[in-house]
Amino acid sequence: MVPIQTSFNPNGRKEIKQAISYADYAILKSKLQHVMQLDRNAGINGKYLIRSTYFDNFENKVLNEKKEGYLNRDKYRVRIYGKSAEVINLERKSKRNNLTFKSKCAITQNEFELMRIGDFSWMEKDERALIRDLFHEMKYSQLKPMTVVDYEREAYTYLYGNVRVTFDSKVQSSMRNTDMFNKNLPMVDVLEPNLVILEVKYDEYLPDIIKFLLQSVDTRAEAYSKYQLSRMYG
Repeated sequence: MVPIQTSFNPNGRKEIKQAISYADYAILKSKLQHVMQLDRNAGINGKYLIRSTYFDNFENKVLNEKKEGYLNRDKYRVRIYGKSAEVINLERKSKRNNLTFKSKCAITQNEFELMRIGDFSWMEKDERALIRDLFHEMKYSQLKPMTVVDYEREAYTYLYGNVRVTFDSKVQSSMRNTDMFNKNLPMVDVLEPNLVILEVKYDEYLPDIIKFLLQSVDTRAEAYSKYQLSRMYG
C-alpha cells in the first residue's frame, strides 16, 4: 500500500527541515500522537521504507545548487516504497523562493531502466508533461540517475492547514550504484544513528496547536537534504 500523501497545493507549500536528536524525536512524537493522524499504511512499527533514485549530472548541478542555496531550483527523482515495483513515481520537487512545489507521474520499471542506461529519446514526445520536462534536462543538462537513497519514514497528518510532519531515520546511500530494484543493493549509512530528520510541510499557515507542540524542539528552518547527505562520499 502507498502511504498517504497530503494534497498538492498549486500555490506551493512551506517547509521546515531540521535534524533533531533521537531524544527530541521521542518527546515530539509522544505529543503529536494525541492531535495528528499516523499514516494508516505504515507498518507494525509505525514506519515505512522509502527508496528514491536522484538525478544529477557530472558537474553535480543539482547538488551544488542545493549547497549554494539557490532560491529557484528543481530536483528529479524516481520513488518506490518498501523496495517494491508495485508503485513507481517520477517526481520533481521545485523550490521557488521560500515555497516548495511537487509534481509526479507514474512510470514503469522498464522506463526507469531505459533512463538509467541513457536511452531517453522516447521521452521527447511522451504524453506525460513531467517526462517531457525531464527529457529536456537529460538532453541539455546531461541529468541521469545518480544515486539511490533509502530511509525509514514515520508520518503524521493534520487536516487544518494541510499539515504533514515526518520523521526520517536510517538514511542510507548506494553511492553511485543506481540499481534501485535490486532488493540486495549495497547501502551505507550517511546519517548519524542518534539523529532524526524532522520535516514539517504546510500550506498558508501552521495551526497554533502544531506550533505549540513544535516548541519542544529547535525547528529553525534549516535545509537538511537527504540527497546531499547521500553524496557525502562521492
